[in-house]
Amino acid sequence: MRLSRSLIGDIALALVLTVVGLAGTTSANAFMSPDRPIDAVGFGLVIATALVLSVRRRWPLVTLAVATLCSSTYLVLGYTYGPILFSFFVAVYTVARHLPLARAWPPCAAALVILLAHIFTNSASLPGLLGVIPGSAWVVVPFAIGVTVRLTREAAAQARAETVRQHVDEERLRVAQEVHDVVGHGLAAIKMQADVALHVLPKRPEQAEVALNAISRTSTAALDELRATLAVVRRTGADADRTPAPGLERLDELRQRMSDAGVDIHLETDGERRALPAAVELAGYRVVQESLTNVLRHGAAKVATVRIGYQTDAVTLAISNPAGAVRSRGGGLGIPGMRERVEALGGEFTAGPTDDGQFMVRASIPTGGAA
Repeated sequence: MRLSRSLIGDIALALVLTVVGLAGTTSANAFMSPDRPIDAVGFGLVIATALVLSVRRRWPLVTLAVATLCSSTYLVLGYTYGPILFSFFVAVYTVARHLPLARAWPPCAAALVILLAHIFTNSASLPGLLGVIPGSAWVVVPFAIGVTVRLTREAAAQARAETVRQHVDEERLRVAQEVHDVVGHGLAAIKMQADVALHVLPKRPEQAEVALNAISRTSTAALDELRATLAVVRRTGADADRTPAPGLERLDELRQRMSDAGVDIHLETDGERRALPAAVELAGYRVVQESLTNVLRHGAAKVATVRIGYQTDAVTLAISNPAGAVRSRGGGLGIPGMRERVEALGGEFTAGPTDDGQFMVRASIPTGGAA
């Protein structure tokens, strides 16, 4: 059976304290005049108190009980003060460190009472109640240290758990936004195409077939994007590899889908197209996609202009359509979601009517000077 790292450490500590206890007790016995010179019984008590620490983390209360009885017996018999108390110190610390306060303090209080019994029998201790103060220190100090260490590590663990929970929540919100954008765009396009198919089916069935084909292409693209988004969450890279995250290089595909849905889009590019960070590519694509989806949903005149500007340290987006054609822009998640995407990357976002009668969505996303 393989030993755990903590058990190996405890065994090593027990062996070190055994050696220190034997050497220190021998030296203390030589320089002092104890009531009872050290002998085999005394050495046995020193060894037992130290070696029981090898199981201190597995059985802390058993360790404290053995260490208390051996230490108290050692002192009551009149042996000199020595390193045996260091082992007792560690046993008290272990209980306070590894057990809740409600379970730790009663056995430690009992250990204190048992340990103080020697002040009435050992001449080396201070007489009467004066011996309570130094005797109590061997319990109070390690107990306080153990409780402090436990509370500090519990607070650190709680902080780490809170950080993990916050990251999980943020990831859920990010995925929810991705799903909203993908599904919302797909359903809006499909609804528009289905309305067209229903309208022309009685008189021009060949046009209905065109609309149904567009529905098929749009739904396939939406499902592929949805699979790619969920594949990232599930850490299944195969689907993500087959369907990479959309970026600005796929705006022509987006324009074609929107054209199939009946939106006339004029796409302009200023500056030389270059590779951008993946997060910037995705955010830019989603801003354009959501803006065009709003035109499809709310615009009576299905026309829009998309301008992409590649600057040295940023990419700018401007999506406009006639404001007079817009019936509703508020109450949804689209614009707030776009703003959150852009501002999360340190960019700027605005959306609203302009002086020339357009509804304009503008975004500027830093690229870090990527070339």
